[in-house]
Amino acid sequence: MNKIYHSLLDTVGNTPIVKLNRVIPANSPHQFFAKLEYFNPGGSVKDRIAVHMIEEAERKGLLKPGGTIIEATSGNTGMGLAMVAAIKGYKAIFVMPDKISEEKRAILRAYGAEVVITPTAVAPDDPRSYLSVCLKLVAETPNCFHTNQYNNPDNVDRHYRSTGPEILEQMGGKLDVFVAGAGTGGTISGVGKFFKEKKPSVQVVIADPVGSILYDLFYHKKVVTPPQPYKVEGVGEDMLPDNVQLQYMDGVIQINDQQSFDMTREIVKQEGICVGPSSAMALVGAIEWSKKLTKPSNILVLFPDSGRGYLSKAFNPQWLKENGLMK
Repeated sequence: MNKIYHSLLDTVGNTPIVKLNRVIPANSPHQFFAKLEYFNPGGSVKDRIAVHMIEEAERKGLLKPGGTIIEATSGNTGMGLAMVAAIKGYKAIFVMPDKISEEKRAILRAYGAEVVITPTAVAPDDPRSYLSVCLKLVAETPNCFHTNQYNNPDNVDRHYRSTGPEILEQMGGKLDVFVAGAGTGGTISGVGKFFKEKKPSVQVVIADPVGSILYDLFYHKKVVTPPQPYKVEGVGEDMLPDNVQLQYMDGVIQINDQQSFDMTREIVKQEGICVGPSSAMALVGAIEWSKKLTKPSNILVLFPDSGRGYLSKAFNPQWLKENGLMK
């Protein structure tokens, strides 16, 4: 009985790290590892913050019985929150940009959540943007709690207190580079903060899609190239959330959609690991960053979710052709 969990929420975290063997350059002197966050019960790294943000809201009296959880999400945070809401008995409303896959929309509805779709190609302050629509719903919905993953400090705190220590323990302290994408920024900022305090020799690197502004903000301290649409979901930004804390980063690598979607298919073909395009983007970024390293290094890449949420896109030849991503 001591191995039986009392709730599905108790299974969040402690995801495996796997060495990558075939998808990396054959002549690389470095070792590459992937942390497989799709082993979380809701299928992504966002389960970690979903549990923490809701439990902290309950503790602080911000979320009361019978309440409604509202969030703007590209899908994974919504999935984690939908799971938590179902277990704890809350209602849930999620606002998503229209580029998000049908699979992600469908699973949220399966959990009983309401899904509101908004246009992608609008400015963050446009009243039609998913953030603006989310805030409007928050203002109109009684007894609701806006988890506010982009600016809620509990997002970063969860990764600082659990994901960072978990990684260092699993790697036996033998880690030189950590690479991840940044959407809300919570994962890489929390892990980065932990490393800067406990093992500052670890380089913390953002893999950023071409079209996002984070590369410019890190290297130029301002937006040089205006944000542009891109196809990879859940990473990159057209604004700077509070939870993207660049002071904990050592660099940013830009990756285009073609590189990301090509690598998505290669990872599953060569490693048997089915992940989404943001995971592939992070691996491409890690490989590019490794070319700068002057000694053999252990490089860990965070794979945030499964590829099963992208079957209609990343693994669909027709969609890839229509979007100019099939070579």
